[in-house]
Amino acid sequence: MRLNKTLKNVAIALPLLALAACSSNDSSDEDSNVNTNANTEVTQPVAEDSVQVTAAKRAAEIEEQKRQQIAKLRSEHIIYFGFDVSNVSDEFAGLLDAHAAFLNSNTDVKVLIEGHSDERGTPEYNIALSERRAKSVVTYLENMGVSADQLSIVSYGEEKPMIKDRSEAAFSKNRRAVIVY
Repeated sequence: MRLNKTLKNVAIALPLLALAACSSNDSSDEDSNVNTNANTEVTQPVAEDSVQVTAAKRAAEIEEQKRQQIAKLRSEHIIYFGFDVSNVSDEFAGLLDAHAAFLNSNTDVKVLIEGHSDERGTPEYNIALSERRAKSVVTYLENMGVSADQLSIVSYGEEKPMIKDRSEAAFSKNRRAVIVY
């Protein structure tokens, strides 16, 4: 039993002695050359780290700009239509141009275009009209260079009104296409 404890102590002491012997403090020329090379090797990873940190900061800035652009586009994302009309009016060309520019520069972003109508007309007709409205927005964006893979549509018809009222003002707000990021 004592021999076992002694062997354990020797097994621990030998590696510690070997490490202590390897860490001598001689100031010979060979040691100073080794230390100089070691310092150079440490400096190089520090420079690489600073480059990586700079690249990470730049990537974070780009992501923040992208988030701000999406937030702005989300606030301006509704295209209104006239009664029984599915063509995009010139009034919304600037809005759609801004969305197209963003989507062209960010090909990984996908959007959903929702088509809506007011409650006048049969449900079947309103679904078809809402689909035509969504498709006209998609066609406009595709003509501006946006990939069809980035765009999808859904037609809600009269099912999701923005304003639940039976006035002409409410009807005009419900005839819309919505771009959802």
